[in-house]
Amino acid sequence: MHYFKGLQIRCIFTVAGLSMFLLGCNTETVPVVDEAQEIERKVDSLLSLMTLDEKIGQMTQIRHFDDSVEVAISQKFIGSIIHTDGPAPGENAQAWQEKFIELQQLALSTRLGIPLLFGVDAVHGQNTYEGATIFPHNIGLGASGNEYLVRKIAEITALESQATGFNWVFSPCVAIPLNEKWGRVYEAFSEDLELTAKLTVASIEGHQGDLSQSTTVMATAKHYIGDGATDYGIEGGKTSLSLQDISDQLMEPYRQAVKSGVGSIMASFNTVSDVPMHSHKVLITDSLKVGMQFDGIVLSDWKGYSKYGKNNIINAGIDMVMAVDGDMDKFHVGLKHGLEKDSVSIDRVDDAVRRILRQKYRLGLFDNPFPDSTLISTIGSDMNRDYARQAVRESLVLLKNEDNTLPLSKNFGKIVVVGEHADNTGLQSGGWTIAWQGKTENYEGATSILDGVLESTYAEIIHDKNAQEQHPDADVAIIVVGETPYAEFFGDIGGEMDRYQLTLTQAHQEYITHYKNQGVKVVTVLISGRPLVTTDQIEQSDAFVVAWLPGSEGHGIAEVLFGDFDFTGKLPHSWPKKVEDFDGLYGPNKWDSSSKPLFNFGYGLNY
Repeated sequence: MHYFKGLQIRCIFTVAGLSMFLLGCNTETVPVVDEAQEIERKVDSLLSLMTLDEKIGQMTQIRHFDDSVEVAISQKFIGSIIHTDGPAPGENAQAWQEKFIELQQLALSTRLGIPLLFGVDAVHGQNTYEGATIFPHNIGLGASGNEYLVRKIAEITALESQATGFNWVFSPCVAIPLNEKWGRVYEAFSEDLELTAKLTVASIEGHQGDLSQSTTVMATAKHYIGDGATDYGIEGGKTSLSLQDISDQLMEPYRQAVKSGVGSIMASFNTVSDVPMHSHKVLITDSLKVGMQFDGIVLSDWKGYSKYGKNNIINAGIDMVMAVDGDMDKFHVGLKHGLEKDSVSIDRVDDAVRRILRQKYRLGLFDNPFPDSTLISTIGSDMNRDYARQAVRESLVLLKNEDNTLPLSKNFGKIVVVGEHADNTGLQSGGWTIAWQGKTENYEGATSILDGVLESTYAEIIHDKNAQEQHPDADVAIIVVGETPYAEFFGDIGGEMDRYQLTLTQAHQEYITHYKNQGVKVVTVLISGRPLVTTDQIEQSDAFVVAWLPGSEGHGIAEVLFGDFDFTGKLPHSWPKKVEDFDGLYGPNKWDSSSKPLFNFGYGLNY
């Protein structure tokens, strides 16, 4: 049977030698069915059958461990399940899949059988599952500048997310951080608009691929918009940029995300023009949905309904509500009340549900609602870890290399590796690793920086965890210093928690001094989710390497230090010279022509 545009021709052919004889042919004109049009037809048909309770249910996202989750799915017709900090779905990936299959079966057993979306904050690999491949955080990928690698990492993240039962990830973060005091700098690729936009496209293409396949997931561009551009870098604070500045300086990654077909966009905690972004109709509906023609789901962030104006967020254009910690009933009752009082229109509700159903059809969930158990064996595979180790190598930025201190000789007699970060995969991976705030101890499947050093040299290796020992005869001291893990507002400098600082701790500064005073050559490796004021420590060190938050494959750092690979990473942020650089609204970066950073955006040495 042969198909032509607008015409279906039913013909029977026979072939004899080089001759072809037409034996019979009937033609009839039939409409060509476009896949997108067919999905719209199915959405409209299903929407027409839905009750109000079923529509509001589809607009609701709850946790898999919330009280009475089974009742909520079967009787309140919940549209999505989120996995967050809290009880794991099971002891292993098979158990995770089984838990989500059980919940999916409940959804499929309802009157209309609409499948669930399962979402997870997989922001540097499937980082909620211990044993998964954990990649460098986005700031490190920004330092690599390698869009092919970012695409591949997103593909692997999608694969391992599906293997643990998820079809939706809340990644990538496409913020433009303007102040390194912000506790989420590491979640974004760069302060640079062009680089961020390029890597945004790569990430979305990698995550989503062919959405209907069992190895891909729906991606989420977040947090819309101005999350990294708040005054003084306060998470959820005030973004005082004008709407024109936002369009010029922050919006391009979202434009590119929409052009790339991103399935969802998450609203931000900050305010713009003194209006909470969750309630900002001009930016959500007028700019994003109408202006950019985004046809996917706009998702609230945590407890967005009760935090940011209740039905105001629905009217502004939020389609699905992260209704956790008691918000579900508030949302359901409040939205019904708004509809009864005509403060929310049924057309707005229908638009939200239409967007949710559209993405479920695009994902192929009505035909294939369950995860594929054969994917479990891919979790943390050698091939996936090879890509993670490549990402670690390419993320490293060399700021100083006096007298060719690097690469290190594999034939040194004695090497001292200093610092608790050197042999702790939790510390080297940062926040959003296994737990929301990260871990401060080793986790399954990961290799530490010390592990990598031990495999890279024949030298005697000493680990001086707290720089208390004397080793003046050492050929070199590799001193690993940096931040401890944090996520969201916990990492703000000067914010609500204020646990962190723009400099190394006094103890870590003394690690470097301790070995310099012994006359030992010092290679400093900085583990950090943002640029820090390290001017004095760079001056003290013979070589200084920024390793960001490398994830599970610490061996990749040693491979570069010992010369198996060269440095290729470049600074994705301007590097500050002094703490006073942050006295204003923003840090020293390429948006501020008056700033004088120690190193400019794009700086990085090689051998």
